[in-house]
Amino acid sequence: MIYWELFVAFFIANIVGYGGGPATIPLVEYEVVTRYGWMTVEEFGEVVALSNALPGPIATKMAGYIGFAEAGVLGAGVALFATVMPSLILMIIMLSILMRFKDSPKVKKLSAFVRPTIAVLLGAMTVRFIETSYFDNGWLQTIFLLGSSYYLMEVRRMHPAFVILLALLYGGIFLG
Repeated sequence: MIYWELFVAFFIANIVGYGGGPATIPLVEYEVVTRYGWMTVEEFGEVVALSNALPGPIATKMAGYIGFAEAGVLGAGVALFATVMPSLILMIIMLSILMRFKDSPKVKKLSAFVRPTIAVLLGAMTVRFIETSYFDNGWLQTIFLLGSSYYLMEVRRMHPAFVILLALLYGGIFLG
């Protein structure tokens, strides 16, 4: 049963998650945290942070980790397959259609209309992560980590992986 649930969770999130790996994160969070209850919001946030720090596509790293945590090596394989399969099937279908209509203004507008939706999904997830941090660590730690992360990434142009590593180090020392 757990293998079927892993397959359904990651297949659904990835077949409707238009816009790449980051666009599927809120959908995977719903499946993993809300629907199946495999993780808390805090645990899921840690998976997202670690997946962002490692090289490669985020969706497959998250699927591999969550599948392994729930059902071992076979669970990781099932979750990875369910993550990749929708993209593979849809890529073959969509590329054949897209090549036929690639100069159409309607196709160009389709992408433009989907972007705000993805931004809202990611923003809603960010608010949930901030709420979790606020309740677990207090407003002072949350504001410090938000401000420091923004400064390091936007002003100092530090790679997000290093910001995540610094935040993990900070949390290990001061919040652990």
